Amino acid sequence: MRKIGQASGEHKARAARGLTRLLGAGLGLVVMVVSGLAQADQLNMPVGVTDISRQVYDLHMNIFYICCIIGAAVFAVMLWSIIQHRHSAGYKPAQFHESTKVELAWTIIPTLILIGMAVPATGVLKAMYDTGGEDMTIEVRGYQWKWQYKYLDEDYNRTFDFFSTMSTPQAEILGQSAKGEHYLLEVDKPLRIPVNRKVRFLVTAEDVIHAWWVPDFGIKRDAVPGMLNELWAIVEEPGVYRGQCTELCGKDHGFMPVVVEALPQDEYDAWYASQLVAEKVRAEALSKTFTAEELMAKGEGVYGTFCVSCHQANGQGVPPVFPALAGSDVVTGELKGQIEKLLYGVPGTAMQAFGKQLDAADLAAVVHYTRNSFGNDVGDIVQPRDVVAVKDGE
Repeated sequence: MRKIGQASGEHKARAARGLTRLLGAGLGLVVMVVSGLAQADQLNMPVGVTDISRQVYDLHMNIFYICCIIGAAVFAVMLWSIIQHRHSAGYKPAQFHESTKVELAWTIIPTLILIGMAVPATGVLKAMYDTGGEDMTIEVRGYQWKWQYKYLDEDYNRTFDFFSTMSTPQAEILGQSAKGEHYLLEVDKPLRIPVNRKVRFLVTAEDVIHAWWVPDFGIKRDAVPGMLNELWAIVEEPGVYRGQCTELCGKDHGFMPVVVEALPQDEYDAWYASQLVAEKVRAEALSKTFTAEELMAKGEGVYGTFCVSCHQANGQGVPPVFPALAGSDVVTGELKGQIEKLLYGVPGTAMQAFGKQLDAADLAAVVHYTRNSFGNDVGDIVQPRDVVAVKDGE
């Protein structure tokens, strides 16, 4: 009898210790939740600066609260059941197999909850995909690893376009200098749009799948070659808004930022007019004869934007994937062969086709630059007409 009494006492002591540990874990969970709520503004998704982004945020928070209520109710019932029906208190486990009422309850209640979630979610999705009634249209085209923006008129004809490429200094990327405030989120030419106007974006890609994402706008779409995906935004507050490509699109995927600058209408109109003038100047440059000095200056800029990430600033490349341009037989050889490789790329290699990305003046400049830099000294002067001749098959 004494041994039985001792065993019963030890069993109750273990049960008490187990209950204490359970209550301690529950208290720790409460502390963790309270601490998390204190950092909610930092960890949560941004509210954004568009009506759609606010709708998405409100939907997110409503679903989050529903999930929290469900989780709290389920764990409260579990905790109460564990404590109230513990073996040490003398309770015997219930023995049953089927219950029609229980089956109906755990089928109908979750169905009603899901319907309650689906109704507001459907309304937000419909609003996100309603691209009609736009004030302007911009085509967004992804390349490895940059974005091209084309401003389109009402008939979807090109008015002007430009490439937006990351401008974070190489010294920051290589850890040779302190990283700036907008590390990996800086570009040479941001996309500019007016505030309080509905902008329709046509999103596609030239090579592989990318994804155009601006968190403050509450929008993201995949950029798929051969397809056009649509999205829209009305930005209400002037400012600079940053995002990134969110598809794993290649080795420099992390170096493909999105920067959008929303301008007041008068500032946007002035900028738009300046771009039309620049486009006219660019078209006139196709028939211009450049000096060697002009080609070198222009070519250095084109090389730094489109070529440096693969072939490096010193032209040494990263063999064997990215061959060196210094002393290259292609660069120092026949002019037509080098131009063809720039125009059409090299199938089966990492060399892209730049015929759609660069005009004849830019191509001529970068060809001239590479043929007369990195120790190369071919000495010829390449003009836009030389590129046009190769394009025309002459």
